[in-house]
Amino acid sequence: MNVLGIIASGVAALFITVALAKSARRVALRPHIPDEPGGRAPRAEALRRTGGATAVLGIGTATGAALWLGAADEAAGSVGGLLAGAGAVAALGLVHDLKPLWAALRLAVQTAAAVLVVCLAGLSPAAGVLAVVWIVLVTNAFALLDHADGLLTAVGLVTAAGLLACAFVGGDPALALLPATLVAGLAGFLLHNWHPARLRLGACGAQFTGFALAASGALIQAAAPSGRAAWAALPALATVALADSALVLISRRRAARSPLRATDDHIAHRLRRVRVTVPGAAVLTALWAGVPVATGALVYAELLHPAFLLLPLAGTAAAVYALLRIPAYAPPRTAPPRTGSSRTAPSRTATSRATQDRTITARRRTEAADAGAAIPAAAPATGVKGSAPGRGAPTGTARTSAGHPTVPPPPNGRPAEAATAAAERG
Repeated sequence: MNVLGIIASGVAALFITVALAKSARRVALRPHIPDEPGGRAPRAEALRRTGGATAVLGIGTATGAALWLGAADEAAGSVGGLLAGAGAVAALGLVHDLKPLWAALRLAVQTAAAVLVVCLAGLSPAAGVLAVVWIVLVTNAFALLDHADGLLTAVGLVTAAGLLACAFVGGDPALALLPATLVAGLAGFLLHNWHPARLRLGACGAQFTGFALAASGALIQAAAPSGRAAWAALPALATVALADSALVLISRRRAARSPLRATDDHIAHRLRRVRVTVPGAAVLTALWAGVPVATGALVYAELLHPAFLLLPLAGTAAAVYALLRIPAYAPPRTAPPRTGSSRTAPSRTATSRATQDRTITARRRTEAADAGAAIPAAAPATGVKGSAPGRGAPTGTARTSAGHPTVPPPPNGRPAEAATAAAERG
């Protein structure tokens, strides 16, 4: 395949992606879109989440047209299998965007697509098994980068550019077809995915991008000349994606959280906690990815010794350690302390009851004093020693000098006459 054919495919992918994304953006941002029944998310949000399908259609259409025109005769089977596997993964991702699927089902489909790519590429059984594991691992690692506006699109663009350079240097331009269309399609989609994002890659675009990058790297690795250090250079191109996955797994393991539970603990989330803006996080992560990508491409071209790959790897390890020190989870809620034990409850209840009794007795004595009658004494407590009748204890009732009990005045305001009448009756 010649360079002009690659350039034409890239230009076609760019224009198709831009046109489709612009139409999808116009539909997604159309006002007065009713919500879905059942209290689900608005349809506009669902359209933005499935916007990655426009990038998949643009890249897939341009690559498929180039294959149909015979632009990659020497590697048509490998590139065709790669495109078919990526399309199957993207279709599953689109279904997942509309209705979430089990993680086991997604892994099964990704594994089957990776096996298809390996079989059509003609790899040996041992190399094929390693390639399948690598493709599934890197696919999910890149898919996890879709947690901020423009992040995965920028990192994927940088990684695809590195794969494109390696394919040209390795002497197999046919394998550069898909990386070239990836660079162009992701660049066109980035116009709508930059912060604030009008469209998002979603599971469809994220899994397609990760699978295409991982499978392209595996095919370039298999077709590399024996004298090149492809075994060390090409894995370095996925350094940032693997670093983000390692950061998430270590952080959730230390916090005793489920590794499958989505949480704001990725690279961009931690950068946001140290006052880095959303576009700044995307730019910093893309620059971070550019260092191992450039180093790997130079090592693949035999311009640098493979030992130079230790520098970006050491820097990545230091960055992951620094990001782990940034708190990513809210502190757990603590239960309010208990105010007392059960042993003191009965005594406090008895104390409150005694206080109420004294208050009621005082109120009655005050009312009787205001009415002009004798103040009744408090009734003795039952069961107290010396309070039984006949032992000289007070009975609690005031009496006159003749031994007759006093009577409270009636409410008519004549206490003297009422008291005299009561004495005569006695």
